[in-house]
Amino acid sequence: MSDLDPALERWRLILGAAGGGVTCGQNLDARAAGRDAALDWLYERDGDLDRRDVRRGGGSGPSLVHAVDWLDDIHRLFPKATIERLERDAVQRYGLHEVLTDPGVLERLEPNPELLGAVLRTKHLMNPEVLRMARRIVEQVVRDLMERLASEIRTSFTGTRSRRPSRIARAADFDFPKTVRANLAHYRPSEAKLYIETAHFRARTRRHIDNWQVILLVDQSGSMVDSVVHSAVTAACLWNLPGIKTHLLAFDTEIVDLTRDVDDPVELLMKVQLGGGTDIHRALAYAARLVENPRRTIVAVISDFYEGGNPAGLIRTAASLVAEGVTVLGLAALDEQSDPVFDRETGQRLADVGVHVGAMTPGELAAFIAETIG
Repeated sequence: MSDLDPALERWRLILGAAGGGVTCGQNLDARAAGRDAALDWLYERDGDLDRRDVRRGGGSGPSLVHAVDWLDDIHRLFPKATIERLERDAVQRYGLHEVLTDPGVLERLEPNPELLGAVLRTKHLMNPEVLRMARRIVEQVVRDLMERLASEIRTSFTGTRSRRPSRIARAADFDFPKTVRANLAHYRPSEAKLYIETAHFRARTRRHIDNWQVILLVDQSGSMVDSVVHSAVTAACLWNLPGIKTHLLAFDTEIVDLTRDVDDPVELLMKVQLGGGTDIHRALAYAARLVENPRRTIVAVISDFYEGGNPAGLIRTAASLVAEGVTVLGLAALDEQSDPVFDRETGQRLADVGVHVGAMTPGELAAFIAETIG
């Protein structure tokens, strides 16, 4: 039995080693000490653990606990709700993706974009059984993204608003001036409010799109995982639009043409291999060979622009494409946050030769493409 009062023991586990003073010299029993060690292994990453998960400094303590041993320990020591919280923090907060090789963890974790990224980083470590479970996560997150992005992307290609009225009530087409004029009789001065009985909307003119190419060239280094996911979903949404020929290429130091799988983003993502070096020049040169009509082609390079290949060659190839009439985008991020981290020197050099450099959400990219080809 523990010498500690339960309340003191709880505070000791919450505070970790820093809470030694609350125990007043009393000792944890073996089970509580095991819980303390398991919590310490995970949460002291916020403090004095280095990036290799090795505690800095000397000592003669016990051997380091690995992720699989830690999983065994927490399932033995904690209740179900606590286990689920610890596993979620291990994956999403601390990036301990080796935890995902445990099928029980995959079964319990709620699918979300962060978990999808972790699966893509570690799927090469998974046995066939675990990989089948991981695919469930990929399918659900991709389905959610498709539902959210597909209508936004399609709307960009339905045309501009016209003066003709529409019977379809869509917020983006709300005709504010006409609605106000039509309902002025319902204005109540005492309340300073205008009550709307009839809302008006504008129709959209249909765009005519004639034989455009959109080539998405995505860096599959580990830091670009969110952009890889959103590139796959964006390409799938563009795939069925009339008049647009979509290509999707993934690259590190090699190039993989994923175009045949664009209509199945789940299968596509299961084939992506994250990591490796970065040769943007080689990838852009490959994309240049796919261009059929330069003035009807958009090439979007999605990368952090840390070039490991030929920086001078990259700039020359980009300048050549721009000179031929290709619209070239350099996107440091393509995801819903569009919060880029990239090599600004290379980004500036690309901008200097006419590349549109920045970061976009998938919806913003779709709007840019629609405006360019319209």
